[in-house]
Amino acid sequence: MRDELLRNPVFAMAATQFDGVADFLGLDDALRERCKWPKRLITVTVPIRHDDGSTRVYFGHRVQHHLTRGPVKGGLRYHPRVDLGEVAALAMWMNWKCALMDLPYGGGKGGIACDPRTMSQGELERMTRRYTMEMIPFIGEEIDVMAPDMGTNEQTMAWMVDTYATHAGHLVPGIVTGKPIGLQGSAGRIQATGHGAAFLACRALNKLGIPLNSATAIVQGFGNVGSHAAYDLSNSGVKITGISDVSGAIWNAGGIDTRKLRDHVAAHGGITGFPGAEPIDPARLLCQPCDILLPAATDMVINAANAPHLQCKVLAEGANGPTTPEADAIINARGDIFVIPDILCNAGGVTVSYFEWVQNLQRFQWSEREVLTKLDTMLEGAFARVLAFAERHKLPQRTAAQALAIKTVADAKAQRGMFP
Repeated sequence: MRDELLRNPVFAMAATQFDGVADFLGLDDALRERCKWPKRLITVTVPIRHDDGSTRVYFGHRVQHHLTRGPVKGGLRYHPRVDLGEVAALAMWMNWKCALMDLPYGGGKGGIACDPRTMSQGELERMTRRYTMEMIPFIGEEIDVMAPDMGTNEQTMAWMVDTYATHAGHLVPGIVTGKPIGLQGSAGRIQATGHGAAFLACRALNKLGIPLNSATAIVQGFGNVGSHAAYDLSNSGVKITGISDVSGAIWNAGGIDTRKLRDHVAAHGGITGFPGAEPIDPARLLCQPCDILLPAATDMVINAANAPHLQCKVLAEGANGPTTPEADAIINARGDIFVIPDILCNAGGVTVSYFEWVQNLQRFQWSEREVLTKLDTMLEGAFARVLAFAERHKLPQRTAAQALAIKTVADAKAQRGMFP
């Protein structure tokens, strides 16, 4: 199983990051091994009947990296590229993210290899309910709490809540987060990840002495994270000059109206053809001049080929694992890009998921203002800790964030000891 995981490029990237930090921390071999490998790797078949009467079997995965500090927390994604190695890497990163934000969670991630864009609502519902039933022995409010991710949304979570409630015989709202408000979801959850990424990007500009009202940003990805990050940056005075999604990329040096773009995407299904900007090659977009480059889609988009040509001052990683280790080395050697690493930059989602879980356990609701104010406070604290650690130890900010997180997990494992 170790070799199979390491053959996956995304997991190999996460493992390389871990090994470098473990060397810096001086973790002994026993503790290193226990921190590195996930506790559970679960793969199930998910047979569903399609609308045309045919039956197809999909493969679903769930990886629980560690339960040392609490139940695991992490999203469920529907995407054709989902495989066990990618899910294991995302679970590892989520483990570090929760530790960095001081949330009482371990890291989890799940996914089904499918293309949700080609499936009807009925097919998605049947697939979600069957996957949930297959996972029931391994999930619970104190075991594993899922949330939306790429290709899933609050409706997906509503189906999961109902399926679990049918099994339990009563409503268990804390079984997932990212639910609709009417099912005890949390205000502020939908925009949390994008809001957090924009908040930290603005904090980085403040740190660099760049006024927000003269700054520019490029956002790669216009899904839930990228769109809300773009809205918040625009509201802060930052000009959005470039945006891409799966359909293509657009550029307007004078600024893109993100509200009008949102309406265009709702009407046409993608940003292509938006009249307020010109088309541009998506690869070229990443290397255009800007103050903030915010990758908010898939992993490994900043690589050895394009890293030397980046023209941003701040790299705000809204996606998980958008920068390869080779690109990291190039960026570190350049020394002219302020990196907000993914486990910090996109931690807004899991932090507000934590708030939702707490509200569910207490049967109490907070206002959107309370939620986002608490989120900003927690992100500000984590941002300050990472910068202070990086400065004290003369480390890149990614290494500093990962070192703080991995040390937190390693200390908890050492304190609990190992059951014989």
